[in-house]
Amino acid sequence: MATHGSLTKAGKVRGQTPKVEGRKIVGTSASLRNKNNFKKRFALGRVPGQNKPGQKRRR
Repeated sequence: MATHGSLTKAGKVRGQTPKVEGRKIVGTSASLRNKNNFKKRFALGRVPGQNKPGQKRRR
């Protein structure tokens, strides 16, 4: 079976691209996240999901 290009050129483009360091993801602590979820669900009485009852549908 014929190949599309020689195996000696494998990884050429990836090796040429400069290495870019990713940004560090800074998230909230678990206790703060749980507190916000509690507020949303129980204190405000919101329902999870996209099709919430009483929500108008757009067309």
